[in-house]
Amino acid sequence: MTVNAQKNANAIPGVQLSDGFVIPQLGIGTYQLPNDEAEAIVAAGLELGYRHIDTASLYKNEEGVGKAVAASGLDRSDVWVTTKLWHTDHGDPLGGLRASLDRLQLDYVDLFLIHWPTPKLGTAWQAWEGLIEARELGLTRSIGVSNFEIEHLERIIGDTGATPSVNQIELHPHHQHRELVEYCKQRNIVIESWSPLAQGRKQLFADPAVADAAKAHGKSPAQIVLRWHLEKGFVVFPKTATASRLGENLDIFDFELTAAEIEAIDALEGLGESSISPYDMNG
Repeated sequence: MTVNAQKNANAIPGVQLSDGFVIPQLGIGTYQLPNDEAEAIVAAGLELGYRHIDTASLYKNEEGVGKAVAASGLDRSDVWVTTKLWHTDHGDPLGGLRASLDRLQLDYVDLFLIHWPTPKLGTAWQAWEGLIEARELGLTRSIGVSNFEIEHLERIIGDTGATPSVNQIELHPHHQHRELVEYCKQRNIVIESWSPLAQGRKQLFADPAVADAAKAHGKSPAQIVLRWHLEKGFVVFPKTATASRLGENLDIFDFELTAAEIEAIDALEGLGESSISPYDMNG
C-alpha cells in the first residue's frame, strides 16, 4: 500500500452503526458496471485508498468485485463489502447470500441488505427473518434494507423486534426524503445515499446553490454535493466508470461547507423526483 493510499483511507470518516460496526462514509458504487469494469474500478479505488464497496446480486458483477478485493492484498477486515438480496431469493435468503459469497470469494460480507421491499409480493417481511439468521451464522456482520419507506420499516421491526442498521435510499439535494430520514435518525438507522449526484443532472450542478459553493471552495459541483451528503451524516458511494473520477470524489475532506451553503442546498428539495418508487418495484 502506498503512503498516499493510506493517507486517503485514513481521511475517510467512519460512521458507527447501531450494532457497533463502523462503516466508511465514502465508498464506490458499482451499479451498471459489468464484471470486467467493476473489477478495474474497484481495484483502482482500493489502490487509491477506498475501503468500502457496494454491489448486489442484481448487478451481476460480484465476481469482478471479489477478484479486485482478493488481488488488492489488503486484509479482509480493512475492506467493507456490501451486497444485496434480490426478491427472487426472498424465499431463501441464506441461499441467496451464500451464492453471493461464492461469487465474491468471501467468507462473509460486512453488510447484507434487502434490495427492495416489494410490497405487492409481500415476501420481504419473511426475508428479513432470514437476514437475522445470516447475521447469527456469521455470514454477514451487519444487516439492513434498501428503498424501504416508513411503513415497510415499521412492519419488519414490529414483526421481529430487530431494527435494520442501514436504510439505503435514493437521496440527493433534489429529493431529500426528510420525513423518512428523520424517522431513521430517531431509530439510529444510518442512511446510505444511492444516486447521490442525481445521476449528474445538469440542473443540479448548474444551480447557484451548488455552483457558487463550488467556485468559493475551488471544487467541482459534484464535490460540493458529495460534501453536502457527508455533512448531513449520510454514507455515500458515487458510481463511476472512470478511474480519474475516483480521485476527484476522494478530494472532499479538505474543506467544509458553511451553514449558509448547506441551507441553500437544502432549499433545492422538491426540484426533482425519484427515479423509481419502492411501491412499483415488485417483479
